[in-house]
Amino acid sequence: MPRGVKCRRVCAIPENRLFIPSKPYSETVLLTVEELEAVRLCDLEGLEQDEASIRMNVSRATFQRMLYSARRTISKALCTGCAIEIGGGHYALAESRCSNHGRCKNCRFEKQTELSE
Repeated sequence: MPRGVKCRRVCAIPENRLFIPSKPYSETVLLTVEELEAVRLCDLEGLEQDEASIRMNVSRATFQRMLYSARRTISKALCTGCAIEIGGGHYALAESRCSNHGRCKNCRFEKQTELSE
């Protein structure tokens, strides 16, 4: 009997969930919210996979599978002109700021602090 899927911790749900090329192909590919978070942590924030997996509350192997799947999906969309839809998956929205001392470049908690000041 397979083990249940563990919810992955994500910082925020993206505001823009659909990206369409100027000359779209008929197909739309789905990028899950946790796959986007994996790409954000590694490629945008520059974290190593070990640290990023801890932030998402998953094993390093699971994180690596999500990252590779996300990169494959994004590559397919860019190379073939598919639209990218972001949504779905098994995730839990972070309720508090992560323990990153350098702070994430795109942290929703930082944006909330700036608005309240």
